Amino acid sequence: MASSLVIPVIIKGLMPTANGCAVFLGDDNKTFVIYVDHAVGNAIKMSLDGVKKERPLTHDLIAHILTGLGATLEHIVINHVNEGTFFARILLRMENELGKKIVELDARPSDSIVLALTHKRPILVAKKVYDSVDDMSEILERVLKQQAEAPPESESDEDDDK
Repeated sequence: MASSLVIPVIIKGLMPTANGCAVFLGDDNKTFVIYVDHAVGNAIKMSLDGVKKERPLTHDLIAHILTGLGATLEHIVINHVNEGTFFARILLRMENELGKKIVELDARPSDSIVLALTHKRPILVAKKVYDSVDDMSEILERVLKQQAEAPPESESDEDDDK
């Protein structure tokens, strides 16, 4: 799976932004950011937090369809970046009485990340992408420090306005 052409990464942090969510991905050496919309940012957060949902969301539905078809997610690869837009591939393994095959699908990295988290599968980034993105490790450290120092949101805030 992992070779010199791809690098395993993890989600190192999430930060809400005006237009969505910043997803910090990286390893011990480098952190980079992919911006996603609010809905996918929430889905990533729920997956990371292990939130059980009353009804399946779109990504849950996709996961159920894959399971129903006997396909398993092998891993995802963030394989390209062009002017700040990232691209990804989802690699599925399908096996039945006729044999085995690997299916590779084009996908948004945001959707791919949610599926990888749901299936507890690796998130990989192509080395050429990893090498081309700016290191955002210092920014992530500042964000995490700010989040740790921020007072926790309380439900009683709504009552204060009455």
